[in-house]
Amino acid sequence: MKFSVSSYSFQRLLNNGTYTQLDLIKIVKDMGFDGIEFIDLMPPEGVTDAEYAATLRKEAKKQGIEIVNYTIGADFLGEKGWEAESERLFGQVDIAEILGAKGMRHDATGGFKGEDKKYKSFDSALPILADGCRKVTEYAAKKGIATMVENHGYFCQDSDRVEKLVNAVANPNFGLLVDMGNFMCADDEPAKAVGKLASYAKFVHAKDFHVKSGSGPNPGDGFFRTRGGEYLRGAVVGQGNVPVYQCIQTLKRSGYEGYVSIEFEGVEDNLWAIKTGLENLKRYAAE
Repeated sequence: MKFSVSSYSFQRLLNNGTYTQLDLIKIVKDMGFDGIEFIDLMPPEGVTDAEYAATLRKEAKKQGIEIVNYTIGADFLGEKGWEAESERLFGQVDIAEILGAKGMRHDATGGFKGEDKKYKSFDSALPILADGCRKVTEYAAKKGIATMVENHGYFCQDSDRVEKLVNAVANPNFGLLVDMGNFMCADDEPAKAVGKLASYAKFVHAKDFHVKSGSGPNPGDGFFRTRGGEYLRGAVVGQGNVPVYQCIQTLKRSGYEGYVSIEFEGVEDNLWAIKTGLENLKRYAAE
């Protein structure tokens, strides 16, 4: 089991200009990570995504660290249709190839927007989502890049729903980015969900949340609602209510030998939180 970190974990520092994504490569190497995952490239003005991807890959090689995954958004239920969205994602696969990443995570959908009533259930939308995911993974397979969806976005977040999607796509190049924390957003118990989905995992996110009952008032800044009305706030990995240790042990028993990537969303200092989370993950994996 190897450990990486998502650039999203540093988003606050990226947004305020403290660091660039290029800066992160040496930072995460010095922290002790084996790899880095990039989400939504942020190139300097006048630089294309492709040019920036090449620069990031060159720096990663210099620092002796792997770019392990590329993570981007997508919506096969959008107005332009699943075929047009698939074609757009081909370009993102090309960026993943330039980065040297062996995996790319894209969303399936964020769910319904506005007055869209075309798909009233997940099962009714499933054929469209599967067609889109299949078309993208067939293109990516030719480049040696695995594709995956994450349990993310409420509508396509439950463990049973993403399992249905993988089996509907029915392509060995396609699987799941299993985010052990995100199940809580859909009120799905993480330990059981990880146990159910471990065999489909092509990548894993270690994410933690503090949980407060939805039967009380909003606890304040930083909390958001789950689909069922509970309150969640991002936590340092190992310090919240997600059974991270149990999930790691389940993944080990399943034979998962890929990367576990920290995705930190809490309010604590980014650098301290990420370093502490890595220390916890390494200790959990060693036990």
